Amino acid sequence: MNPRRTDRALEERIGYRFRDPDLLERALTHASAVSGDGIATQSYQRLEFLGDRVLGLAISSMLYADFPDAEEGELARRLNQLVKRETCAEVASELHIGEALRVGEGEAQTGGRKKTAILADVCESLIAAIYLDAGYVTAAEFVDRFWRKRMTEFKGPLRDAKTSLQEWAQGRGLEPPSYKITNRGGPDHAPEFTVTVYVDGVEKASGVGGSKRIAEQNAAEAALVHEGVWTGNRDGE
Repeated sequence: MNPRRTDRALEERIGYRFRDPDLLERALTHASAVSGDGIATQSYQRLEFLGDRVLGLAISSMLYADFPDAEEGELARRLNQLVKRETCAEVASELHIGEALRVGEGEAQTGGRKKTAILADVCESLIAAIYLDAGYVTAAEFVDRFWRKRMTEFKGPLRDAKTSLQEWAQGRGLEPPSYKITNRGGPDHAPEFTVTVYVDGVEKASGVGGSKRIAEQNAAEAALVHEGVWTGNRDGE
């Protein structure tokens, strides 16, 4: 398949034509497709770092404008739902970004084009590429186009999972939940933490996230879902 033709098809789907095609190419290049010492400059790793910040600012601005009566805690919880890895991977899948990814043969054979972590990373790198190519306003318009519906239609619980789990445990006379990092992986610029939460008399639950805080929240959420306090599809408490 012609890479440039694939890139052009992706540009049609995202609604933006790059002035600098090399930026888009780098945004779509996984480290496994780069040889030698060029990983930092030829793959999407650095772009992913920037895109994460641009996405966070764009979403924060949308939330601030659309929920004028929401307190900081609610805004933060909405933000976490919209910028988390799974949401970014959903957007990438919606745009069929995997079809345009440059991955090494080994990564391709293990399903790299469909891996949640890779799709989430390249989604953020694409945002950074748009930002560098056309500026913040254009990048924010892209975010608005593909995240607004997710923002307005989210009906999951907005309460903090850790707080909810602690209140649930205390209501049953149990000791407060304790959290422990049980695994740490990923590169330094994009770490992945696995945290396990322990509550007396309750089956332990684990969560994964790009920071210890997010992993703890996901672990608490998993525990709440397992105990039937929250529903598995996050449609309410």
